[in-house]
Amino acid sequence: MPKNAILKVEGKDVPVSNLDKIYYPKAGFTKGEMLAYYIKMAPVLLPHLKNRPLTLKRYPNGVEAPFFYEKQCPKPTPPFVKTCQVARHHKPGSIQFCLANNLPTLVWAANLGDLELHTFLSKAPNVHKPTQIVFDLDPGPPANAVQCAQVALWLREMFSNLGLEVLIKSSGSKGLQAYVPLNTPTTYAETSPFAKAVAQALEKVHPELVVSDMKKDLRRGKVLVDWSQNSETKTTVCVYSLRARERPFVSMPLEWSEVEKCLKKKDESLVFFEAGEALKRVEKKGDLFAPVLTLKQNLKDALNLFSPGQTKKMTKTRLKGTGDGSLSAYSAKRDFTQTAEPSGKSKASGKKLLFVIQKHDATRLHYDFRLELDGVLKSWAVPKGPPTDMKTKRLAMMVEDHPYDYARFEGTIPEGNYGAGTVMVWDIGTWENLGPESHEGLKTGKLHFRLNGKKLKGEWALVRMHGPRATTGREWLLLKHGTALKPISAKQDDLSAISGRSLKQIGGSSNRQWTSGKKATDRNTREEKGSFKSRISSLGRQLNQAKKRAVKLK
Repeated sequence: MPKNAILKVEGKDVPVSNLDKIYYPKAGFTKGEMLAYYIKMAPVLLPHLKNRPLTLKRYPNGVEAPFFYEKQCPKPTPPFVKTCQVARHHKPGSIQFCLANNLPTLVWAANLGDLELHTFLSKAPNVHKPTQIVFDLDPGPPANAVQCAQVALWLREMFSNLGLEVLIKSSGSKGLQAYVPLNTPTTYAETSPFAKAVAQALEKVHPELVVSDMKKDLRRGKVLVDWSQNSETKTTVCVYSLRARERPFVSMPLEWSEVEKCLKKKDESLVFFEAGEALKRVEKKGDLFAPVLTLKQNLKDALNLFSPGQTKKMTKTRLKGTGDGSLSAYSAKRDFTQTAEPSGKSKASGKKLLFVIQKHDATRLHYDFRLELDGVLKSWAVPKGPPTDMKTKRLAMMVEDHPYDYARFEGTIPEGNYGAGTVMVWDIGTWENLGPESHEGLKTGKLHFRLNGKKLKGEWALVRMHGPRATTGREWLLLKHGTALKPISAKQDDLSAISGRSLKQIGGSSNRQWTSGKKATDRNTREEKGSFKSRISSLGRQLNQAKKRAVKLK
């Protein structure tokens, strides 16, 4: 393949250079193949780029070399490249953005190393009026696209209750992106606070898995619902754009059934596609994202529904992990091919209600306090353990419901998994309610009960916190009621109530550690080097055969 060529694209001469330069070293994917991909994908890609100001993210020497963003359309700008003037924010002057409205412009930009295509959510000349709302679902390790799939499905249900349709695509990087088409008059002043309110409402209902704050220390094992992209100062990666990962993955539209399958099978590879696979999908399925361009939905109607009362109503059946007996949040956070934690097959015996306290040596040592109700274990994380005197108040953070058979789980959760560390059954026994009916107590935020365990015997209470310290709605206090209990000795504190072993003994027991012996399939390795060329269209083949002369592309 020649290093340089002149391509005649729709009657325009477009110089291209260094076609044999390796852009994805681990895949052997060249700049020429990158150009061929964009040429082949152009029929479905260009409608999503049309009239949207484009920020170039340029990788002149491939994905493993430095890159830079470029808002100002590069000069010299060929006459076939249309531009759009956008005023600078908080600064005088304006920026002349490129508009990738035609194939010659797309090829020209790709030749400059614009590997990733980042566009406004609005169109020129109405750059202050978004045509869509976007939520970037970004997983914080060890969470991945599987957890994003669960959050995406929750988002879809929320919007369904607001009368809005949502489309979904993979980011092509780590997570998923949910789009709400509007295509009706609105402004960022309306869409941005609405998107933020949606993200915060979802976090309040599902705090065990969702976070709406960008702070990295809050995101471990959770999914950031990034609403901040809904701003006229920001751009979002365009559908069908390549991404600068180790291999040429694509930001690809998905069917909701594929998202559900990803969650069910706990297999994130089901929602990520390389360039060759992406082209095959489009040939077979067409443009799954086409409704984003034309579907008209009225945000004002949704805003009227999105009041505090209606928000509670539309989410009350989806309180995963906060009192409805569902295990979806628990399952979404775990890969059962990697951890031996119970998947929830065993059921309660129907006799006396069970309680268990598990000492958990994870990122921070804490105690997990669990009460059986409705066939699952209502769960709170108690950093300092249960109090034994009448004066001490212990913080108890409510977490997702756990399956009944988790009560006797004892062992090590492998590194890289949610809650990695050693788990010991610190105490176990039965409990009985002493206050209002248990479900009413959960609802009102006060549970009074008696424990009959191997270590703890007596009365305690759980009381939900209020005021400025209760920032998430998950904060409770665990209190000792009745009479004080003799403090647990250091020796007893470090012994399991069912096996008599210490945390160190449990953590060092190899037979308690378990990972799947099944080799993970790597979707990336399914294509041999060079197979991309065998599947590209005549345009791509002509590109690869281009010499230092004009090549007419049909």
